[in-house]
Amino acid sequence: MVSTATALLLARFQFAFTVGFHIVFPAFSIGLAAYLAVLEGTWLKTGRQVYLDLYQYWLKVFSIVFAMGVVSGLVMSYEFGTNWSVFSRKAGPITGVLLSYEVMTAFFLEAGFLGVMLFGMNKVGRGLHFAATCLVSLGTLISMTWILASNSWMQTPRGYMIEPGTGRFLPADWLAIIFNPSFPFRLLHMGLAAFLSVAFVVGATAAGHMLAARRRGERASEPVRVMFSMAMWMATIVAPLQLVAGDMHGLNTLEHQPAKIAAMEGDWTSEDHAPELLFGIPNMKTEHTDYAVGIPLLGSLILTHSLDGKVPGMKDFPAQDRPPSYVIFFTFRIMVALGMAMIGMGLWSLILRRRGQIYDSAGLHRAAVVMAPVGFVALLCGWVTTEVGRQPWTVYGLLRTENSVSPIMLPSMALTMTAFVVVYFFVFGSGLILLVRMLRHAPQTGEQGPSTDNSTSVLGARSHPHELPGHDTPHGSGPA
Repeated sequence: MVSTATALLLARFQFAFTVGFHIVFPAFSIGLAAYLAVLEGTWLKTGRQVYLDLYQYWLKVFSIVFAMGVVSGLVMSYEFGTNWSVFSRKAGPITGVLLSYEVMTAFFLEAGFLGVMLFGMNKVGRGLHFAATCLVSLGTLISMTWILASNSWMQTPRGYMIEPGTGRFLPADWLAIIFNPSFPFRLLHMGLAAFLSVAFVVGATAAGHMLAARRRGERASEPVRVMFSMAMWMATIVAPLQLVAGDMHGLNTLEHQPAKIAAMEGDWTSEDHAPELLFGIPNMKTEHTDYAVGIPLLGSLILTHSLDGKVPGMKDFPAQDRPPSYVIFFTFRIMVALGMAMIGMGLWSLILRRRGQIYDSAGLHRAAVVMAPVGFVALLCGWVTTEVGRQPWTVYGLLRTENSVSPIMLPSMALTMTAFVVVYFFVFGSGLILLVRMLRHAPQTGEQGPSTDNSTSVLGARSHPHELPGHDTPHGSGPA
C-alpha cells in the first residue's frame, strides 16, 4: 500500500515537474509573438528603423523559446499513456479530441508560417511577412484556447454523458464542453498572464542595458529606450486588468469549486463577515489554521463583494474531498503579492513618465531588473493553485486522481523521475543560458534576425516603408 501511494505521488510529481517546465515556454511564446506582431506592424505603419531593430532582436529570442516549448511538451503526451492510462481511457473521448483540435489548428498554423516569419523577411513581400507574424501569433492564442478548454472541462465538466459499464466520459454537447463555466475566466486570466510575463522580461532586459549605459556614462540607445517604454506601458495597463480578471475568476471558482476557495483562504468553518487571512499555516490534521493573521470582513468583501457574504469552510466538505490547503494557501498569496508588485511597478513608471524621468531613474531600472521573473513565478503559482486545488480529482467531482493512474511500480517511477530531472535541467538549463547570453547584448541599429541574408539592415535603412521597393500596403493541463 505504501509503495502504491508513493508511486502515485511520484507520478503526480513527474507530471507537475514536466508541465511546470513546459508552461513557461508557451506563455513566453504567446506574449512574445504578440509583441513581435505589434513591432512589425508599427514598423510598417511608421517606417521607424527602431521597431524593425527590436523585431529582429526579439525574433531570435522567439525562435529559441518556441523550440524549447515544442520539445518540453512532447514528453507529456507519453505520460498520459504510461502513467495515466485510466484517465486517458475514461476522459480521452473528450480531452483527447480537444487536444487533437489544438494540433490540427494551432500547431499546424504556427508550423506553417513559422519559417516565413523567421527567414522570409527578405524573400516575400512585407505584407505577406507581416501576415505570417500575425498568423503565428494567432496560432499561439488558438493553442492556448484549446488546451485551456480541455483543462477547464476537467475543472468544471459539462456536456458529457457517462457510458454504462465502462465509466467513460462521452461527448453529449460540444459547445457545453468547450464553453464550460470556468473556461472564459481562465482563458482571459492566462492570456493576460502571458502578456505580463513577457512585458517584465522585455522591461528587465531594457533596464539592464540602461543601467550598463549609465555605468559607462552614456545614454541608452533608442531601441533600448523604446523597448523599456513599451514594456512599462504594458505593465501599467494590463496589470490592473489582471486584477479584475482574477476577481472574476475567483467569483466563478466560489460558485463551482467552493472547496478550492476554502482551501485557498485557509477557512475551516463557513461564516459570514469572514476575515481575509494574510498569513497562517493550515493544519489538515487539526482542522485549524495556526498563527492566523487576518483583516476582519475583508474575506467576505473580496469573495462575495459584500461585508456579510458567506464564505465556505473546509469542514463543509468530507475530509477525503478536501484539497491540500497547506500548498495552495501559500501559492495563492504569492501570486497575489506578485500581482500587486506588478501593478505598483506600472504605477511607478507612469508617475516617472509624466515627470519625464522614466529613462533616468536608476531606482526604477534596478527594480525592473529584479522583477524580470515575477510574471512567470506568478503564473506558476497560479497554475499550482488551480491544479492542486482541484485535488483529489482529475475530473472534478467525477474521477479521482488515485483512480486515474496506471498500474505503475515504485522503482520504475523513481528511475524515470530521476532521468527527467537530470535531462530537463541539462537541456533547458543550456537553453536558458543561451537566452541570457543573447539578451546581454543590446539591440543595435540594423539588427540582424535569424536569417543569414544580410540585406535586412539595408531594407531597414530607408526612412519610410513606402520608399522600399516592392512594399505592400501595411495591413502548450493534466492530472497533477
